[in-house]
Amino acid sequence: MAADQVAVLLMAYGGPNTLAEVEPYLLDVRGGRATSPELVAEIRERYAAIGGRSPILELTEAQAAGLARSLGSAYAVRVGMRHWHPYIKEAVDALAAGGSRRVIGIAMAPHFSSMSVAAYERKLKDAAAGRLEIAMIQRWGDEPKFLEAVAAHVRTALARFPAPERVEVLFTAHSLPERILAAGDPYPVELRASADAVARRLGLGRWHFAFQSAGATPEPWLGPDAESVIRELADQGHDAFLLVPIGFVCDHVEILYDIDVEFRGLAAALGVRLERTASLNDDPLLVAALEDLVRRTARERGWG
Repeated sequence: MAADQVAVLLMAYGGPNTLAEVEPYLLDVRGGRATSPELVAEIRERYAAIGGRSPILELTEAQAAGLARSLGSAYAVRVGMRHWHPYIKEAVDALAAGGSRRVIGIAMAPHFSSMSVAAYERKLKDAAAGRLEIAMIQRWGDEPKFLEAVAAHVRTALARFPAPERVEVLFTAHSLPERILAAGDPYPVELRASADAVARRLGLGRWHFAFQSAGATPEPWLGPDAESVIRELADQGHDAFLLVPIGFVCDHVEILYDIDVEFRGLAAALGVRLERTASLNDDPLLVAALEDLVRRTARERGWG
């Protein structure tokens, strides 16, 4: 790696690569606090149902590979995970060892929250330990090419229905504890703004927003939850649903299990049809959005 290259670090949550890694992965997620055997078994069953592992690392690496091709040799792109290998610190150590002195950090979560994006930023700063100059991209849910990519996936998914105009479109994102609202956390506002921007691009006259995948803790989590919204709309006589997980940018357990197993099972029990949009993964428009972010940030910092 040339010393004059600008490094780009794509950061994602991480996930187990085998069923044996589920328990140590959960230990990391929980900050070293032990997970009950019952919950470990439940989470292990979820990963077993989606193939025995999380695909998040390989998909983030595919996003990074696409970005590296788009950016060219003036940039070095790496991947770091918040809660599993390769950890953010491991990626930063490799960058520093290779001579990099400037890094642009991007959390693969487009909407800012103190519990998500800010946590990635802290990990990056701690790992850099003054060795690298950091430019952290804190939010990108309003990037035009990201919104265009989501809209394109919605159009494709709606076309699978015999009467697209009758489909109830439900945008979703990962729930977080309600306590984030006390400090004015912008997470729910940014999410709804992205959903509204996509809906306007599509000319949707009616759409909904809900949260999914709340944690297994007793404290209140952001709502409404997607299951309740689906049940309520089904009770009103609606029988066609399209889920658009706008808060996620690649397949992982919250998509492949929470939606594809649990929500599809709910839909079958309710006697309704439920589809979801394909995840963006390494969609060229998503990669183009990341390229725009990197080039703009580098230009603003005088790095390129």
